[in-house]
Amino acid sequence: MNTERKNWIDNLRWVTVLLVLLYHVVYFFNNKGVFGGIGGFGDGPQYQDLLMYILYPWFMPLLFILAGVSARYALEKRSGGEWFKARTRKLLVPATIGLLVFHWMTGYFNTQVAGNDVLDAVQQPVKFFLWAVSGIGPLWFVQDLWLFSLVLLLVRKIDAKDKFYNWCGKAGIMPVILLGILFWAGQQTLIFEPRPESADGLYNLYKPVFYFVMFVLGYYLFSHEHVQDIMGKLWLPLMICAVLFGTVLVAATFGEDNTTPQYLGSPLNCLYGWLMCLAMMGWFKAKFDCTGAFARYMTRSSYNIYMVHYLVIASLGYMMKIYTTLPPLAMYIILIVAVFTLSPLLSEILRRIPVVRWCVLGETFLHKSGSERS
Repeated sequence: MNTERKNWIDNLRWVTVLLVLLYHVVYFFNNKGVFGGIGGFGDGPQYQDLLMYILYPWFMPLLFILAGVSARYALEKRSGGEWFKARTRKLLVPATIGLLVFHWMTGYFNTQVAGNDVLDAVQQPVKFFLWAVSGIGPLWFVQDLWLFSLVLLLVRKIDAKDKFYNWCGKAGIMPVILLGILFWAGQQTLIFEPRPESADGLYNLYKPVFYFVMFVLGYYLFSHEHVQDIMGKLWLPLMICAVLFGTVLVAATFGEDNTTPQYLGSPLNCLYGWLMCLAMMGWFKAKFDCTGAFARYMTRSSYNIYMVHYLVIASLGYMMKIYTTLPPLAMYIILIVAVFTLSPLLSEILRRIPVVRWCVLGETFLHKSGSERS
């Protein structure tokens, strides 16, 4: 049983969350046709958009892998029923009730970004509920996680004696690298020709099969100390290979919409994405298995920051783009500073308000230290 807290997992999780915040700033102003942003600053190259090509192939798959690892450790310490009850409070409550309490504001700005006349003909309170639904935004991640947690309890019954889990723990580096085939196969489950006015686009956003594969790999494979040690020893060659393939990918595809199923399902994107997941885990295992005051704060707070950050981006980004004549560089700087300062501040305010902290953050009381791992 894993009883000692693995600081490198905590650190990798909150660092990745901070990268998500940075990604969303660039994404909001992108001019590559990626759905959901307000648009860029002309038709010419926006080289800051390179960040999307660098991060998008791997940072969300990595978060699901880490969630799977954490689920394994949590289920070694508590019953499935207790764990799932906690998962429901932490994940499902904010992603449903939280929409009506807080995230409808994000939805309001999302509809403004889509066009001022989108809901003009809709009356209240219907308009409010449409804002709430539109406010899901990054919460698709926690909705997926709750569903995967439910399915995992069923999957565990099939391997009740942990035979498959123990078998996975014997894997060497080559089998781990070759499991990138599952990364590619998962991307092939996307709908490559999504139909307009259908739920196809929503399915491609949630990517339930692909992300569940990542979650299960975390639970069965990457939760093993042996596998973690291998990646830790080989983190540098893994990172070098990932950077090389990533450079080729970006050079060959810059200017394309990097969120299309065709792009995501390409062998080069999958190879880069998988190697980066391995390299990041190995790097943090080898170099960042430590903690401190700031790291402990981020370990506790990164989930809450993730939950509220997009309101800062959507509201301030929209207001600056529509109502000011600020130069693009100033907008980026202001929005980056805002999302990294106001998001933690907003999350700290919300977690101190009774009832609201349960609705929006899934917290029943103020936690002085520590955090749930999954």
